[in-house]
Amino acid sequence: MDDDNRLSYFFLGLGLGVAVGVLFAPKSGAETREFIRAKAGEGVDFVKQRGDEFRSSAADTIDRSKEALRRQKDSLSAAMDAGKQAYRDAVNNPTAD
Repeated sequence: MDDDNRLSYFFLGLGLGVAVGVLFAPKSGAETREFIRAKAGEGVDFVKQRGDEFRSSAADTIDRSKEALRRQKDSLSAAMDAGKQAYRDAVNNPTAD
């Protein structure tokens, strides 16, 4: 949620900056348009970078979750095997108590 707010504020700031820049621009129209294109390109690059970072973070989280699940499955399987063996030993050798 925090990243969504940051991104929203980024675009709000970008829009306000462009609007103020256009109003008070000491440059010609062509120079101003080029400046706006450059800033918009920077915004696109920023969004792509954040998207890549999010994708990478999500992939890492998924990998860690899969590994934790595999370890839990292995532990449960080992516990089940130990329980089965204990049952077999108790059934096959009832006087061992």
